[in-house]
Amino acid sequence: MNEPKVIVLDIDGTLFDDEKKIQPKTKEFLIKAQERGNVVVLASGRPASGLWYIAEELKMSEHHGLLCCFNGSQVVDCTTTDILYNTPVDINKGREVLKHLRKFDVTPMLYKDAYLYIENAYAPKVEYESRLCKMMVCEVNDLAAFLNWGTNKILTAGDPAYLEKHAKEMAAPFKDQLNCMFTAPFYFEFTEKGIDKAKALDVALKKLGYTANDCIAFGDAENDLSIIKFAKTGVAMGNATNEVKNAADYVTQDNNHEGIYNALKKYMPSLLK
Repeated sequence: MNEPKVIVLDIDGTLFDDEKKIQPKTKEFLIKAQERGNVVVLASGRPASGLWYIAEELKMSEHHGLLCCFNGSQVVDCTTTDILYNTPVDINKGREVLKHLRKFDVTPMLYKDAYLYIENAYAPKVEYESRLCKMMVCEVNDLAAFLNWGTNKILTAGDPAYLEKHAKEMAAPFKDQLNCMFTAPFYFEFTEKGIDKAKALDVALKKLGYTANDCIAFGDAENDLSIIKFAKTGVAMGNATNEVKNAADYVTQDNNHEGIYNALKKYMPSLLK
């Protein structure tokens, strides 16, 4: 059996257990895999700032690990900090989205460098997102007027029931121009049309000499489907949605019971020696 050379990992609900920690056997195996020459990729909806501390814990900067950020809008090499792929939303299109969102009871958020930009610092989920992504909060009067860069995504937070009811209306003017999707029951986001984690990885990995046939990928949610289908071996966590489980080649234990480790020892047995 040809063992995988690239290990692709979603974060929340996959690499992280419910306490936002990496299970010990999983951590040990991932570090050992890199020391043997494997590449680890963190593939998340988070910006790079919300992934660096995880990459450092896994020693990825020593082994050219990759950060696949913003659900595939950007890929960063941990060792060189080079951006290997970047597809932001056009400035004017981003402004149109932000103006449209004024009609709804939601909290839009923008990311740039070390800052999370919002209009109300006390709105629900602002503190949660800023802490999760290790970003400072910066309040501005009008996000649409403030936006002057191609943003990798526009995140909106809201009450889950409200978002479920209004998501189609929020997305309607942009459904043919942008990706509009839930990434959590309380999060609905906009990214450039056609981007996903798999497309970004396909481009970035080819630059390093790898293809989908070299990959094993782990995920639990809708935004992980592309990497589950992309990789030669797609693994669904035990806590994954039924859609992800049905798309996967293998279903492992959940994120609280060493699901990643148990799958890796099955598909990469040489590392157990």
